[in-house]
Amino acid sequence: MFDLNFGLFVWTSIVFLALLGILWKFAWGPVLAAVDAREQKIQAALDRAAAEREEAAKLLAEHREQMADARRKAQQLIAEGREGGEKVRQDIEDKARVEGQALIERAREAIEQEKESAIEALRREAVDLAIAAAGRLMEEKLDGPKDRELVMGYIEELGRRDEGAQA
Repeated sequence: MFDLNFGLFVWTSIVFLALLGILWKFAWGPVLAAVDAREQKIQAALDRAAAEREEAAKLLAEHREQMADARRKAQQLIAEGREGGEKVRQDIEDKARVEGQALIERAREAIEQEKESAIEALRREAVDLAIAAAGRLMEEKLDGPKDRELVMGYIEELGRRDEGAQA
């Protein structure tokens, strides 16, 4: 089954060692140099990736800070806009209130003038009517009951005119 041939073992060992020496002399150096170069290249790539990751993190932090600053400025602008709008609204209300008061005051003055004119016109008309009534009395024959009836009719006529003027 298992047979050990000493000669074959020695020659195999000699060939192995010779091959190992040849590889050590001619191939081991370039292989190790290629592995070292590959290792350095991979390490450089990892270092570059780490540096880029740090740069990306720094840029992300700056971007977030800029976004927060922009939001803060936007909120400030909105607040200023609201404050300005409120001030404008208040100014408009104040101006409208002042103009409304002035308009009411002018209307009151106009009403008062119209009232005074109406009273004056009514006085003039009452005087005219009194003069007319006195003229009628003077033309009619003077009689106590008839004069009284004439004056009462005149007063009723004045009352109707006043009611008509107020309506």
